[in-house]
Amino acid sequence: MEKERVKMERVYQIYQRLTGHNPQCVIPLAGAGSNRRYFRVTDETSSLIAVIGTNKEENEAFLGLAQIFRQGNLPVPEVLLVSDDRMVYLQEDCGDESLYSLMLQHRQSDGTLDEEALAALRATIKLLPRFQFLPVVNESANNLFKHCYPQQEMDRTSVMFDLNYFKYCFLKLKGLEFNEFKLQQDFEHLADDILAEQENTFLYRDFQSRNVMLKEGEPYFIDFQGGRRGPIFYDVASFLWQSSARFSNSERNLLIDEYLEALQPYKTIDKEVFLKRLHLFVLFRILQVLGAYGYRGLWEKKTYFANSIPLAISNLRSELALGVCESYPYLKEVAQELISLNAQEEASREEEAAKKAKVAAYLQNDNTYLNKQKSTPLVVRVFSFSFKKGIPEDETGNGGGYVFDCRSTHNPGRYDEYKPFTGLDQPVIDFLEADGEILAFLDSVYKIVDFHVARFKDRGFANMQISFGCTGGRHRSVYSAQHVAEHICEKFGVEVRVSHREQGITQILTP
Repeated sequence: MEKERVKMERVYQIYQRLTGHNPQCVIPLAGAGSNRRYFRVTDETSSLIAVIGTNKEENEAFLGLAQIFRQGNLPVPEVLLVSDDRMVYLQEDCGDESLYSLMLQHRQSDGTLDEEALAALRATIKLLPRFQFLPVVNESANNLFKHCYPQQEMDRTSVMFDLNYFKYCFLKLKGLEFNEFKLQQDFEHLADDILAEQENTFLYRDFQSRNVMLKEGEPYFIDFQGGRRGPIFYDVASFLWQSSARFSNSERNLLIDEYLEALQPYKTIDKEVFLKRLHLFVLFRILQVLGAYGYRGLWEKKTYFANSIPLAISNLRSELALGVCESYPYLKEVAQELISLNAQEEASREEEAAKKAKVAAYLQNDNTYLNKQKSTPLVVRVFSFSFKKGIPEDETGNGGGYVFDCRSTHNPGRYDEYKPFTGLDQPVIDFLEADGEILAFLDSVYKIVDFHVARFKDRGFANMQISFGCTGGRHRSVYSAQHVAEHICEKFGVEVRVSHREQGITQILTP
């Protein structure tokens, strides 16, 4: 809790240092695979992104590369101010729409992308050679690699690190048996082939659609702090074989043609030769991302990464069909076992889904019967209260529902400026939402309550009670009760009776 407060204070400090005044609103933004924290900081006329890093050297990599890219007229966010300790910085806000989110919105019923999405993808991949060859064509960018962290180039150590990442963070966590000595031999052979050609080109490393923001329709590039000297094929493989992007072969072929055309001013390469080497990097990239998915999804239990595993396995199956693993026989054997294991897991999931569908159909029939017997509409009663004065009684005698304890979230009541207000007032609302704790808490509540309300409504129950308690029953519990009440009324179309007990406030929300 104290750490979150300190982070918010740092955001306010750096914004005030830049603008001379406090922001009107600070909104925490969702992160993904890193520990960096992002905040959107706004006032009446502007919006900026505040970044709090956990690693000074990683921050320095981003700041140094961003400066060089800006000087090279490449579309990356402008850094406006950096804290003295180099751990916090303010950068240009490139908006909320990523290339990935655009693709989700513009995927057609047959699974292909429409022309608007393809146009954005073409514009993006055409810019890739400009990043890659900047240190080759621009003498002032020759010092680009000195900013790279944790190392300046993709060497044998980094290749073996990624391959072992796959071994220990995916294969081991999946429980797949394998001969470690034989697999290591194939890894050594694969590393030789990966490093067979070296150029003075920049490897973006995390070049994928989630790291491309669309500002006024134009691509802007973020999260390049892991870049280093390396081969051009890696970024193309990373972009076009991103598991969740679900590109078709024809879409990949179209974008490869666009890339090769944009590559012409810097290097001419026959498409067949390019594809042969590209698929070697596709194999390498798939193994590397499976390692990441294993660590983030299987170990840290992050849903997005766990759900991406079958998509990456599907890409691996396609690469095996192309014969990419023929030079690495034991790796091929392990990959085939992995594909077989994934197929078994898919079959098990489908069987479980079929069972659930069967039960749901039975319950639906049961609910239809019950609804015919009971026509009384559901009324949900939502309370806020102080634990010091006891939990609200259930006056209906129904006995169903929940009592939620809000005291785990940051308490505005500890600060004098918020004591006169309640959870219905904007200053308290802004305070609670700023660090995101109350939002995460309510996300969990919604999942539990939604299921319960839906079942009670379907089964013809007349009453349900939900109560939210905190220390004084004034701030956190009032905010939570009001938001949940409005959520239930809007989503389920039922009457909700709200009682903020300690304030003597009652409301009836009707659909």
